[in-house]
Amino acid sequence: MTASAMTPATYSLWQLTRYFLWLGALGFGGPVALVGYMHRDLVERRGWIAEADYKEGLALAQIAPGPLAAQLAIYLGYVHYRVLGASAAGFAFVLPSFLMVLALGWAYQVFGGLPWMQAVFYGVGAAVIGIMAITAHKLAAKNLKSDRLLWAIFAVLALLTIVTQSEIAWLFIAAGLLVWLLRCRPRPWSGTLGAALPLPLLPAVSDPGLLLQLTVFFAKAGAFVFGSGLAIVPFLYGGIVSEHHWLTDKQFVDAVAVAMITPGPVVITTGFIGYLVAGLPGARLAALATFLPCYLITVLAAPHFKKHGHRPGLVAFVDGITAAAIGAIAGSVAVLAQRSLTDLPTVLLAIAAAALLWKLKKLPEPVIVAGAALLGVALFPLTHRF
Repeated sequence: MTASAMTPATYSLWQLTRYFLWLGALGFGGPVALVGYMHRDLVERRGWIAEADYKEGLALAQIAPGPLAAQLAIYLGYVHYRVLGASAAGFAFVLPSFLMVLALGWAYQVFGGLPWMQAVFYGVGAAVIGIMAITAHKLAAKNLKSDRLLWAIFAVLALLTIVTQSEIAWLFIAAGLLVWLLRCRPRPWSGTLGAALPLPLLPAVSDPGLLLQLTVFFAKAGAFVFGSGLAIVPFLYGGIVSEHHWLTDKQFVDAVAVAMITPGPVVITTGFIGYLVAGLPGARLAALATFLPCYLITVLAAPHFKKHGHRPGLVAFVDGITAAAIGAIAGSVAVLAQRSLTDLPTVLLAIAAAALLWKLKKLPEPVIVAGAALLGVALFPLTHRF
């Protein structure tokens, strides 16, 4: 039996909902940091979620399409409170950042752009690198321990993520299968992993209506793009700018900036994009269409993970997936660092953020992000005079 089946919930549904409201409102750093916060808060500090349940949820979030952090939140809600918990956790996690991007979308249209974002992100982006680096270190130390095979998988995925500057989804599955094969030596036919990962098939919808076009496009983004917020950006750019011409290049870059400086899941930028294209109805439909597929996939797949989670084959598979995921997370830190650490002040900000988290383990990340934003506003005009 799984850990969740053996241990009753030590928290109420409202406590869990309140936590995800807090994380959605103050959780900066993108998917890499957010999955680390969930482990720190729900597994290490509160003890609400067992380590095994967290690892299963992380593995499912990595191998299924959709936004990583939102899928993990939905899965953790499912652990003790099933569909109601999954629904409450997912909604609470997404709602705060959705409201924020709505407000930013309104301000963007009224004031003709958000030039101040460059200054804010100059500081915040650097601090986030430090936060993500510490998160990746903690995840690796906690999950990989002294297992040479898992460390080798970690290193390969980190290197490939840095070289390709993307997350290669099939390698997560390959890593899980490799550990499964080496540890369990399965017979030619075994049902250990069968039917655990259903993928949705979206019907092809053709309609000239803009809202319908938005809904279909963002549903595809949510259903067929794997990995973190980094992975969805090229897909969004191809459809929004190149194919449909809904936004200009500058507007799209501003939309990505909105996602990076707001807390919660990075892909909530779809709500901002939807607002720019079709107002409030567009924002609602774009966000709903993006997150609904991953919600359905997670809820449908979770019972299989719960039912078969105790089997050695699946445990080995999850270990491989987890090692690959942490390697990709570490690699993505390097990729983002190349883009965010553009000069000496940003490098120093990133090092300072990591050092503060290393020394002051209880220091809330939002405090660091807020301080970095203020420093960014002060330093950006000095470093970008010419």
